[in-house]
Amino acid sequence: MLAKKWKQNVPLYIMFIPIIVYFLLFKYFPMVGSVIAFKDYNFRDGIWNSPWVGLDHFHMLFSNPGTVKIIRNTLFLSFFGIVFGFPFPIIIALLLNEIRRMWYKRIVQTLIYLPHFLSWIIVGGMVITVFSQEAGIVNHIMKWITGSPYPFLYKEPTWLAIFFGSGIWKEAGFAAIVYLAALSTIDPSLYEAADIDGCGKWRKMWHVSLPGIRAMVVLMLIISLGHVMEVGFDKVFVLQNATVTDISEVISTYIYRIGLQGAQFSLSSAMGLFESLVGLILVLLANWVARRYDQALF
Repeated sequence: MLAKKWKQNVPLYIMFIPIIVYFLLFKYFPMVGSVIAFKDYNFRDGIWNSPWVGLDHFHMLFSNPGTVKIIRNTLFLSFFGIVFGFPFPIIIALLLNEIRRMWYKRIVQTLIYLPHFLSWIIVGGMVITVFSQEAGIVNHIMKWITGSPYPFLYKEPTWLAIFFGSGIWKEAGFAAIVYLAALSTIDPSLYEAADIDGCGKWRKMWHVSLPGIRAMVVLMLIISLGHVMEVGFDKVFVLQNATVTDISEVISTYIYRIGLQGAQFSLSSAMGLFESLVGLILVLLANWVARRYDQALF
């Protein structure tokens, strides 16, 4: 029986080989380099011959008061990024699912998917063009109305609003594809039964569409929690400036600054390893909670 199934699925296994190779080369093999977090790494001795220092780099990290602030900033930006950003793809998918004119639906989908394909360098330039204190479009309007510009990018509350808002604008539309795919699997007879019962669009979304994609919502939430310590380097770096470093200095920018610019590779590896460990714990915790509601990923 097993041999028969194996022969039937051979084409699928062959198609899966490039994926296995990708993960081995770019995901698992680089994990070997994490050992330098426990060594005093230098180029001359290499990874294996560098002297072993144990947990010294972790002790150095957590004895530094600045590390606590960096971890706090990372958790704050990532957690509220999920809180503010997670519902938007679901809402967009529900609304798109209700559009019946296909030509209009395609136009809207194209417009909201497009920002995803822009790099954060381009998005950062667009944000600066819009909100710059001297030449920004918004501040030209502010000058005309109030007589003076406002430093949107140099005040912490407005910087946070721009940071979260630009992330939602860039990724929410593309993230909705997953939920649209899940909505397409819902039995149409459920909507017909809701119509017979006199339900309007909002009630059908609440009582049919949302329950139909609940498993996908839980899955995406678990994946999001796994990346809660990974705000993203490019997203923060392009919007960061010296006046808001108290809230914008995160683990990824810290690793870039001390690892690449400061050549403290062991210290930055220790921070990266800590980041991955916290992400793993959060994934396991979220999956444990989901299992209690029969929606576990594993």
